Amino acid sequence: MIGIPLKRAHRAGIVRRVRIEQLEYIAAVTRLGSLRRAAEELHLSQPALSETVRNLERELGVDLLERKRSGATISAEGRELLPHIATVIEAVDRLRGAAGDQHRVSRMIRLGTVNTATVPLLIPAVREFRATHPVTQVEVVGAQQTEIHRALLEGSVDLGLVNYLRGDDVPPDLETTELLRGRPVVCLRPDSPLAARPTVSAADLVDGREPLIVMRSGYLMHRFIHRLLAGRTPSFSYSTDGAEMGKLMVAEGLGVTVLPDFSVIGDPLERGGAITHRPLAEDGEATEVLLVIQRRRSGSVPRAVRDLHQLFVRRADTPRTPWATAP
Repeated sequence: MIGIPLKRAHRAGIVRRVRIEQLEYIAAVTRLGSLRRAAEELHLSQPALSETVRNLERELGVDLLERKRSGATISAEGRELLPHIATVIEAVDRLRGAAGDQHRVSRMIRLGTVNTATVPLLIPAVREFRATHPVTQVEVVGAQQTEIHRALLEGSVDLGLVNYLRGDDVPPDLETTELLRGRPVVCLRPDSPLAARPTVSAADLVDGREPLIVMRSGYLMHRFIHRLLAGRTPSFSYSTDGAEMGKLMVAEGLGVTVLPDFSVIGDPLERGGAITHRPLAEDGEATEVLLVIQRRRSGSVPRAVRDLHQLFVRRADTPRTPWATAP
């Protein structure tokens, strides 16, 4: 057991101790957003897990979770304590490792991403991280920008990869580091009639010769397309979640889409000749799309999260990634 001095315990004249398992359980519930899913991952019954969490809440004298019919989420008080809980768990893991404990509990990092750089940046970064942190799991969660922001602030996601247009405001409660800077381009098949042109215009995207594949509302490229077309409506269009599905649809000949160039250049589909890209004729002002990595500003950050964050920053700057333009 690890001893943690508690205000309530001191007020009662009793020195209480919190078990590391309790902290690991509350971290799992917070990360998964559900007592049921946490119980399944921890191989516990849900009533047993619920009782353990309630015991911890009684020990600390605060409600760590807000329990709703839709699931359990971290409370405001719990959000303040979560970085300290993570620090204690990490310290215990280091102690177990130093003692040669072969049953050390592996940690998990949750990474939220909007998918536009999954192949060119995320996959190599996770592969390299795995080589230096063999027992730390990385869970990649695809979501929209607002969902990632909320999860970062709640503590259920450790890092977030999101896009901005140059000039957009960033949340003040999140630490934001630029990784890549690119321009919107038209992603299309090499045998598309539009591929014979040096540039593709907005009129080309709405005239019906090629169906337009657009990102669903809530994605940055949906906002950019709306601005680019200025109220014009494509003759036919598809709507999809995320750049990866959009690129697959292009490769299968279903139409064209608009994505940041760093999402297309270096993609396996592009390297294999299934997709290519052309500049936008109307992009004379050189619209810039930024890929950034974000994390919470407040509280301590576990070492593994810091290492993965630094790895993303380093890989984005490395000369081995020619699709990353210098700031």
